[in-house]
Amino acid sequence: MINKIDTRHGTANQQSFSNGNCLPYTGVPFGMNYFSIQTSNERGSWWFHPEEHIFQGYRLTHQPSPWMGDFSHLLLTPFSGELTDPSIFKVQSSYRPDEALFKPFEINISQLRYQISSKLVPSMYGAILEINYTHSKNGLLLTLPGLKKYKQLNEHELVISIVNFSDCEDLDFTFYLSLHFDNPFQNIECFTSDDENDYLIIHFENINHQILHLGTSFICFDQAILNRKREQHLHIDHFRNSSVNQWKQYFDKFQVEFSDSNHEKTFYHNLYRLLLFPQTFYEINDEGNKIHYDTTSKSIKSGILYTNNGFWDTYKTVYPLFSLFLREKYEEILEGILNSYKEAGFLPKWLSPDERGLMPGTLIDAVIADAAVKGIKLELMPDFLNAMIKSATTQSKSKKYGRQGALEYLKYGYVPSNFSESVNHTLDYAYSDYCISKVADVLGMKEVSQYYADQSLNYKNIFDKEHKFMRAKDINGQFRTDFSPISWGKDYAEGSAWQSSFAVYQDFNGLISIFGGKEAFTEKLINLCNQEPIFDVGGYGYEIHEMSEMAAVDFGQLAISNQPSFHYPFLFNYIGKPEMAQPLIKNLLTQCFNASYRAYPGDEDNGSMAGWYIFNALGFYPVTPGSGEYVIGMPLIKEAHLKLSSGNILTIRTNKNKPQHQFIHEIYLKDKRYQKLYFTHNELMEGGEIFFELGTVPHPKKYQKSDLPFSLSK
Repeated sequence: MINKIDTRHGTANQQSFSNGNCLPYTGVPFGMNYFSIQTSNERGSWWFHPEEHIFQGYRLTHQPSPWMGDFSHLLLTPFSGELTDPSIFKVQSSYRPDEALFKPFEINISQLRYQISSKLVPSMYGAILEINYTHSKNGLLLTLPGLKKYKQLNEHELVISIVNFSDCEDLDFTFYLSLHFDNPFQNIECFTSDDENDYLIIHFENINHQILHLGTSFICFDQAILNRKREQHLHIDHFRNSSVNQWKQYFDKFQVEFSDSNHEKTFYHNLYRLLLFPQTFYEINDEGNKIHYDTTSKSIKSGILYTNNGFWDTYKTVYPLFSLFLREKYEEILEGILNSYKEAGFLPKWLSPDERGLMPGTLIDAVIADAAVKGIKLELMPDFLNAMIKSATTQSKSKKYGRQGALEYLKYGYVPSNFSESVNHTLDYAYSDYCISKVADVLGMKEVSQYYADQSLNYKNIFDKEHKFMRAKDINGQFRTDFSPISWGKDYAEGSAWQSSFAVYQDFNGLISIFGGKEAFTEKLINLCNQEPIFDVGGYGYEIHEMSEMAAVDFGQLAISNQPSFHYPFLFNYIGKPEMAQPLIKNLLTQCFNASYRAYPGDEDNGSMAGWYIFNALGFYPVTPGSGEYVIGMPLIKEAHLKLSSGNILTIRTNKNKPQHQFIHEIYLKDKRYQKLYFTHNELMEGGEIFFELGTVPHPKKYQKSDLPFSLSK
């Protein structure tokens, strides 16, 4: 299936509206670098669009999201003829997007202006670029923002260092490159252009076939050279086979079949997206040891490190999927997370390349707790627990690290309204407290576990029983006046009270209780889904893209376009009415996702939305990471055979799955009728078969408390 992936999935975007905000990344899974083509240098982070016919060059990129910006990036552009005044605009060429190759393992482009054909194939730490020219006076233009140094070693080799990033603790954070050309270059010219870029023009004169081996490093020049030399002997076919095989080792874990072939394409495109992040940020030295650059101490350290991940997004779907299918990778990432803590003093929240401090909460806690309850990397949990408690009890001097308003949260039981997005901070801290209690419980620390379990009920402190929403309070315990449930921002992160009031993953039974019971809660959910997707720009003062995306699809206030609403359909399970969720989930899967350039209902952040699709296509979803449960939804697949990290095979089948089959009639696990509304992690890891018998009308049932998903309150 990897050969059928088009990396332009979800890449037709602009700043005001997201169809995924993806970039067409070519690399290896979890690669240190990715490569793409650039079609425009005039739109900032939106430097690629699949329908533009302009090729400005191959971009080496580390951009996890357009909202984060790029770092350590550069551009490689083959050309022919004279370049007296080099710039991106003057060297660019048209190309035919329909004839180009955009694969996870290869990019293949024909530049119409120069009649140059080229292809780039990546590796973990480098790439090979093969260029075929048809004219004379040929060369390669390197666009190098923040050029620090370049040195020609001989007529085949040069080294380059650049410094460019959106934000970093190290103001001299440097990226190193080693380039080797099979055929000698004649000379190199260096320019600084009016566009404030630095350029190197490498002239090959009448050479018509050139092969470039590229090695990169965040460590030093010698490491970049070492990374290149390890692959210097390899032909482009070897690069391609290696890259393909690295993708296949993950893709082969998933064999899925759908009634609609377009859904199958969408599934595998999402699997490709899932495997891009986080990115490797460590290298292998000449002694075979893993090393990385620590931006806080500005020194080289031993051990594993990863970057480019926003845990506010990815804790919900990415890491629970890793726990099922990629346990070894999960374990290695956890080692990297602990190294981040040791070096920065706080657990990471948004790494790119180091801590950016964005989004509410410290939801890395959920990544750790989910691993703990599933028995993953237990030897790290004592250190992780100390790190989690530090974030919960210590106020960092820098707003980038730890919990904002941590001391106020401990004092009042909520984050007061003088903090921006205070409602989300409060709810996320309460959930993180639950996660701390779970790790403590795994370690047998009962008193600590109970303390944080009790503290995780702090969500009740900001619930407005009159309006039945979570609302901001000041330090005197008074709700903010002039409340509107559709007003975005100020007290809420990327949403309104509708999108932010149900983030009580640890205790939905408690939430239902303070709502006034199941009937009142049911009415609230119906109102949430059945009203118009209207909004007030509120604290933002203008229409942000998340508002536009919610309004674009008519699912009421269920803004599936953004992470806070990912669990909303499953809230019906907690009141014993899964039949109300099933058609909703199926419609979201089939109407909001596809395999085109406009693939998503909103930002696909680091695999989080891709993971949502994968989980829900299979028929279950991890509403509460840290509970060890997956809430049953509505499968879209016809049949799936899944290779689990346990070594077992999980088979999921449906008797039929056509558009009219909107409901689950019965569920069978290992040939026995299954009554519960959730699966446990252990049940899934044992393998066997899950059979969903689907129907065209709902099949309401009466459920016991033990049949309902996890909740702290019984």
